[in-house]
Amino acid sequence: MTTHIERLGKPLTLPLIIAALLFSTSACSNPSSVNTSPDAAESKETQTSKADVKISDAQVSVDKPDFTTAEIATFDEPWAMAALPSADNQPPKLLVTQKTGELFIVDTATGAKTRVDGVPEVAYGGQGGLGDIIVAPDFARSNTVYLSYVEAGTGGDSNTFGAKVIKATLSGLETDTPTLQTITPIWQQFPKVKGQGHYSHRLLFSPDGRYLYISSGERQEKTPAQDMSVNLGKIIRLNANGSIPVDNPFLDNTNDIAKQFWTIGHRNVLGMTFDDSGQLWAHEMGPRGGDEFNLIEKGNNYGWPVVSNGRNYSGIDIPDHDTKPEFAAPKVTWTPVISPSSISIYAAGSHNDFPSWQGNALISGLSSKALIVVSFNEGNTAAERYRYDMGERIRSVLAVDGQVWALEDGNGGQLLRLLPK
Repeated sequence: MTTHIERLGKPLTLPLIIAALLFSTSACSNPSSVNTSPDAAESKETQTSKADVKISDAQVSVDKPDFTTAEIATFDEPWAMAALPSADNQPPKLLVTQKTGELFIVDTATGAKTRVDGVPEVAYGGQGGLGDIIVAPDFARSNTVYLSYVEAGTGGDSNTFGAKVIKATLSGLETDTPTLQTITPIWQQFPKVKGQGHYSHRLLFSPDGRYLYISSGERQEKTPAQDMSVNLGKIIRLNANGSIPVDNPFLDNTNDIAKQFWTIGHRNVLGMTFDDSGQLWAHEMGPRGGDEFNLIEKGNNYGWPVVSNGRNYSGIDIPDHDTKPEFAAPKVTWTPVISPSSISIYAAGSHNDFPSWQGNALISGLSSKALIVVSFNEGNTAAERYRYDMGERIRSVLAVDGQVWALEDGNGGQLLRLLPK
């Protein structure tokens, strides 16, 4: 079966026709990927397989939907997007961040972009800059948004960097001059370190709107992921105002900073989501192989850098997860890697562009240049279901009210709407 993806653009481009066959398990684990140096920002090499994608033949279905893509707007180094609440089935407006420090409101009906003033100064470079943005659960009343970005140290520490999370009021939403006001710090990585990689700094609210989850990468330092005295290599859980929830798992730890932690032993988590049953999932970039899709459960240790289904960039092996069962093992691993960069759950909503994706996770891929559809199955398992070759590195994917939007990576990255065929 052939999947056709065509581009409908402004201006009109030549049709892009991509043939993507539904392969066996081994074929699904071998997409094309970009060969780069290990230090390149969020990119991966093609590796000899050490652990194939765990995909069941039962998930390979003849109902794989085709789609075209319509070009809405372009950006320079976009990183994240979030939908503003809309009413009466109006086309959504999206908030889009650029790593260089710009925030835009995008009218998806017209492609018009309005820049938001008041964004804090960001430390741009490597994988760093302006990061994630989400709207508060009470946005309709408060106009509150949460942003993550990279901040440089001061004085003699100006060559060190760390992620920071703030909340702010988005004022003037319906004007030509929207601004961020009443900026309040919520959280920051400790300590700031040299280097400009593995910040993670993804943001997510719990389904009940009470708790803020923050992914904190290990900053390419490995050992902080197991160090309870620093908040690097962890998933953080806070109240909406930045305070510590009374039921966090490490409240009894002698290091106060550990009270923030929900889980430990992470490398670079760039996507978190809750499934339809309220369970938290996250995908994580492995080293040379071993990208992971994990069920995130309170207090668990996910093993980095002690275990991984990949290996070090130097070629030195790392013990697999199955050698040390005390660490929580991933539900899906990818070698060769997909370089997962964001995640969104598909729900029909007012539209229903892709009914066969209902309840599935949509994952954007960088080096894989792919959109990956993952299903949640019985027994808290998951499996790759479909894969689409998008032809470009995909930085972000967002399902909104039964429609799907994808954001290409890099300079000239396009915001695309996926249109069912």
